[in-house]
Parts: sequence; C-alpha cells; structure tokens
Amino acid sequence: MNEEIIILEPGRAAINYWNDLWRYRELFIILAWRDVSVRYKQTIIGVLWAVLRPFLTMLVLVVIFGHLAKLPSDGNAPYALLVFAAMLPWSLFSVSLSEASNSLIGNEKLISKVYFPRMIIPVSTVVATFIDFLISFIILLGMMAYYRFLPGWNLALLPIFIILALFASLGPGLWITALNVKYRDFRYIIPFVVQFGLYISPVGFSSSIIPEKWRLLYSLNPMVGVIDGFRWSILGGKSQIYWPGFVLSIGVIMFFLWLGIWSFRKMENSFADLI
Repeated sequence: MNEEIIILEPGRAAINYWNDLWRYRELFIILAWRDVSVRYKQTIIGVLWAVLRPFLTMLVLVVIFGHLAKLPSDGNAPYALLVFAAMLPWSLFSVSLSEASNSLIGNEKLISKVYFPRMIIPVSTVVATFIDFLISFIILLGMMAYYRFLPGWNLALLPIFIILALFASLGPGLWITALNVKYRDFRYIIPFVVQFGLYISPVGFSSSIIPEKWRLLYSLNPMVGVIDGFRWSILGGKSQIYWPGFVLSIGVIMFFLWLGIWSFRKMENSFADLI
C-alpha cells in the first residue's frame, strides 16, 4: 500500500494550501459525516428537529405578519408558502453561520495535534446543515401539494440560489470563526445577530412592501437577494426579483466571501497557539 508522505517545510502550507484542501478530501468527508451522525444524537425526536424548527418558526411568522399585521403575500401564493419558501434559505444561512463559528473551538484537540488545512472544519459543518435543508425542502413540497400550488420553469434555477445561500453563510462564517478563536465574545454575539437578522430580512414578509426609495439600501442585506431569488424560483408568478438590489446583494456576498477566506488564511497559522 503506497502512502503519500507530506514533508512540512517553511512556507509550504501557503504555497500548496489549495492543493492540500483536495489532498485532505477524505478527512473532509469524515468530519462532515461525523457532524451529520452526531447532530441529533441523544435527542428524543432526532431528525424531526430539522422539520420542527423551521415549521414552528413559520407558524409564528404567519400569525404575526400574515394574520395580525395583515401584510400581503406575493400574487396568489398562500402566505404560509411565502414564509416557508424564505425559511429554507434563512435556516441554511443562520444554522451554517452559528455552527461554523464554533467549529474550531469544538475541534481544539484535532487542531493542536496534526497538520491539515483548518478551513476543512468550518466548511464540513455546512454539509450537515445542508442535510437539514434537504429535509425541510421535502416539507415545502408537501405544503405545495396541500395548497395545490404548482411551480413554474423558475424552479430549474433554484440550484443557483442555493449556492448563493451557501456562499452568503460561508463568507461571514469563516470570518467570524477566525475571530472567535481569538475573541470568545463572538459566541454571544452570533445568536443575537441571527435573531435580529430574522426580523430585518424578508422572511416573514415580502420585499415588495419595502418603499421603492429604500429597496436598494435594504438590499445591502445579502440575504434579501437570496430570499427574493428563492421565492421567485419556487413561487414564480407575481413574485418578482428587484434586479438592482439582487445584483447589489451578490456583490455583498462576494465581498464577505473574499473577506472570510482572506481573514481565515491570515489567522490560520496562529489557531493552534490561541485555541
């Protein structure tokens, strides 16, 4: 059996970093599978949490924004579908961000003993979150069948918006993960940011209620473009994308993705000493 021997030399990690990410793909798969297998271990209802969390949140938002505030839906889409179509990318974003930010702290023994590209750890946590997303998507299909709501051709473009949602969570996730190793305050800040973000993002309401003069500024929130794209893809019909804001959201996502990778790479060599 041939085993590849890696000789650690000064500056080697910086030069071969991206090649090493591919070389350690088996470790990535193992960590991702571990995160999936232990995610709901020793819980009473297990994987049903992946269904209950977004479903119960949807019910609360439908009552607050749909029944009490009486905000309009998009076109002929039932309000519950409007909200749940937005819950999918929001849950993918918020859970990925929360899990990734604490991933290095939870693997301190692994980091301090062996060499491998540390970026594998936060990225592998996103895989476990994506499994939850797939389970929730089945619930969405069930709701569409219940309401007899057929998607249009737009649904074929949904993978593009799924990738954007993953990028939107990965960029800030890598950035905060690196900061969290040095400043543990972020473990308290992230839950607050996620909770606050739920109410300022168009999850419980349509972006169409935002006055036209504020929509471009509102789109600085990168999840606005992602959520509007999900709704346009799933609901179609009168659920439209505000293209200037969508382009701006993509720009913000790409900026944070660059910032996250740059910050993570800059601090990566000090993780073993700080953690």
